[in-house]
Amino acid sequence: MKIQRLISKLEKHHKKKLDLSLGRTFNLLKKLGNPQDKLKNIVTVVGTNAKASMCYSLKSILNQAGYKTNLYTSPHLLSYTERYVFNDIEINEEDLIELLTDVEKTLGDDNATLFEILTCAFIKFAENFKDNINIIEAGLFHQFDSTNVFKGNLMTLIGVIHNDHFQWLENKSIEGVIYEKTAKLLNSNIFVNKQVNENIRYKIERSLEKNTSNKYFFGKDFNITNSENGFIQYQDYLGEMVLPEPNILGNHQLYNISTTIAASRKIFNIKDNDIINGIQNISLKGRLEEIKSGKLKTIAGNNRLIVDGGHNISASLSIANWIKNQNQEVNLIVGMMKDKEHIEFIKSFRNIVNSITLIDIPNQDGAISKEGLETKLSELNLNVKKSQSIESAIKSLSKNDNTIIVCLGSLYLVGEILKLN
Repeated sequence: MKIQRLISKLEKHHKKKLDLSLGRTFNLLKKLGNPQDKLKNIVTVVGTNAKASMCYSLKSILNQAGYKTNLYTSPHLLSYTERYVFNDIEINEEDLIELLTDVEKTLGDDNATLFEILTCAFIKFAENFKDNINIIEAGLFHQFDSTNVFKGNLMTLIGVIHNDHFQWLENKSIEGVIYEKTAKLLNSNIFVNKQVNENIRYKIERSLEKNTSNKYFFGKDFNITNSENGFIQYQDYLGEMVLPEPNILGNHQLYNISTTIAASRKIFNIKDNDIINGIQNISLKGRLEEIKSGKLKTIAGNNRLIVDGGHNISASLSIANWIKNQNQEVNLIVGMMKDKEHIEFIKSFRNIVNSITLIDIPNQDGAISKEGLETKLSELNLNVKKSQSIESAIKSLSKNDNTIIVCLGSLYLVGEILKLN
């Protein structure tokens, strides 16, 4: 509980949880000695979806090739320590408490949001390993995000950009989202993942016209496809590679991996064998992750138990595509936050799942109640049920035989499930 008490204290340094501007971040960084100017080898990762997958797949490939990395991601599932990886090792809780305490002392009475403090703390501590590859995932959007403080970078990876977080935008449209994520990208190298549709890809391309980076687009400069024999074919201007299946689920992960392969070959000259080993050793929590042992798996019996933190429309489309390729009955357990596109999210699963069980996300004041979600979804005419808890929801589906239970709708839900398990 020490870390949570400290986080609660840090949250008091600004009255808003989110306040999109960079002045407070630069003020704190200046007090810390401007560590952002001392780091080398910055990789910026932006997008609505696929950011974490690209971060961890790139890290795995680089590690296989002998590179050391520092990694900053958000949010976490179980502990704030997950956000901080230095020299390829997740920070321990005592060291994180010491780091955040020191940063707070440096901040003094000045204002900063929690995320700004967390980000500055990462950048400061990364000074200890400044020659490593620094893989940094942007938080909300990018233009005014506290990760957007570097004067130069090796490259930017752009994940899937789609409708999300409109409440923070004046231009509440896909164009507004694209602008916020791409307007202030550094001039270096940009690798763009496969998008939900060609129209969005075209709009991203248009938004990057004034950016002088070398630009590489999925489907144009690199590609990946499933072969009939179960292998995967990757192609770019350097030639073709035949790959084994990665150790993470979902065809959408192939697109994410292909983007990191393109970057690995172009920027780091990674050899084919290191790429092959890298994609078979990706460590990624909470994204179509199968729980194979533990308390909840025991309750699920011989049904597969899958968790995914996807909570927006593009994530639901990716999960739905994975479900369509399964040869087993699928039942969903869903818990969501209040500020999400609930109806559009669930629409993706019409006619492809057997049932949807709604639950409250424990310990989350910002979650929509199962009753509220049921009311919103009533117009979809789905087989919707309610359950009192995560355990009771899984138990109610355990009477089935050889089916798939997918728990989704929020990273907070996935975190609670992993704690329980």
